[in-house]
Amino acid sequence: MTIPNLITILRLFLVPIVIWALMDRQVGWALGLFVLAGVSDGIDGFIARHFNQRSRLGAYLDPMADKLLLVSVFVVLGFMGELPLWLVIAAVSRDALIVSAVMLSTVMGHPVEVKPLYVSKANTAVQIVLAALVLGDLAFGLGLEMVRQGVVLLSGLLTVASAAAYLVAWLRHMGGYAETNDKR
Repeated sequence: MTIPNLITILRLFLVPIVIWALMDRQVGWALGLFVLAGVSDGIDGFIARHFNQRSRLGAYLDPMADKLLLVSVFVVLGFMGELPLWLVIAAVSRDALIVSAVMLSTVMGHPVEVKPLYVSKANTAVQIVLAALVLGDLAFGLGLEMVRQGVVLLSGLLTVASAAAYLVAWLRHMGGYAETNDKR
């Protein structure tokens, strides 16, 4: 087990603590742990790259931990009324569709290699900024409602664009495969 993988596993354990803090209205703690998770993500990536500790397990665990934290925070912030439900539904649906497409192509014997697209990286970055912005605004009463609304709209646009880009890439990958390889 590599050090980056251990850090990632610890980050996975932070997720329920962040959610508990949010649900208990301990937003300062939730923000601090959210930032800690982000810093630990950077640290494990640095160690993996610079000390030759990359692993196949880490290649799966790291994005899984990141996505679990971000989706969980989005869902709870939506439940609390701090993020619009349409955005929460769009973000969760996008991720569910991507996972479903990967699983379907694998089951069909034509696995797709998941590579983050630039629009997806931008989407994730904006979602992280939005989550941190909302948590910071709630924790410190910064009065950032207008900024939050702008970032919500940008996040929504990037979520839809990212979903569409992945769908197009998946359809190209699967193009004709289902029809030509029918094993009935």
